[in-house]
Amino acid sequence: MSGKGKRYLEAKKKIDRGNLYEPREAFELLKETATASFDETVELSVKLGVNPKHADQQVRGTVVLPHGTGKEVKVAVFAKGDKIREAEEAGADFVGAEELVEKVQGGWVDFDVAVATPDVMGIVGKLGRILGPRGLMPNPKTGTVTFDVGRAISEIKAGKVEYRTDKAGNIHVHLGKSSFSPEKLLENFFAVIEALIKARPAAAKGQYLRSVTISTTMGPGIKVNPQKAAALGKAV
Repeated sequence: MSGKGKRYLEAKKKIDRGNLYEPREAFELLKETATASFDETVELSVKLGVNPKHADQQVRGTVVLPHGTGKEVKVAVFAKGDKIREAEEAGADFVGAEELVEKVQGGWVDFDVAVATPDVMGIVGKLGRILGPRGLMPNPKTGTVTFDVGRAISEIKAGKVEYRTDKAGNIHVHLGKSSFSPEKLLENFFAVIEALIKARPAAAKGQYLRSVTISTTMGPGIKVNPQKAAALGKAV
């Protein structure tokens, strides 16, 4: 017996598993198959032609989605002095230094992104074992360790997302919600594809975008033609 529900199986029938869809066609199909009773998250999964075991082939960065993620992002900022006010004015949900570190050490992690100013990283570093595994540790490479906290918060609230290869060379990024129009999802999609292409390591050989798949929270995966995605992504 299949462990999948009736809704999933009906959606799966609409998809030709052996076909690599054009990007626009794929998102139009995704909209047809997003039939859950809630606003599902749309996810992009990309298999890259890299070997993340080598430091020079790891792919990591950030990109601001033109239409955001559709999710309200809670931002915690570790800062002190004037930067506390700057963070609050920019819309940070939680701001503090030692007291915020102690709160996290006590088990509280009710936020989606953490930003820290460089001068407090000495105490924020104590949270590595807690925030690291959750992907919440501030990092200069993703722009979350900065004195320009106002700009960092604004970008995050506007739809800035992080991408990073896992151990198998895969990238997973939220593109938005199933309630988004195909056009908005396409624009977010190409923003990520363009960013990945620009981030291609010099050491990566052969085909870079090996496979591209989009899906919703409760729906089956839809394979996108990686060559078409790459060509259009470069043209954006």
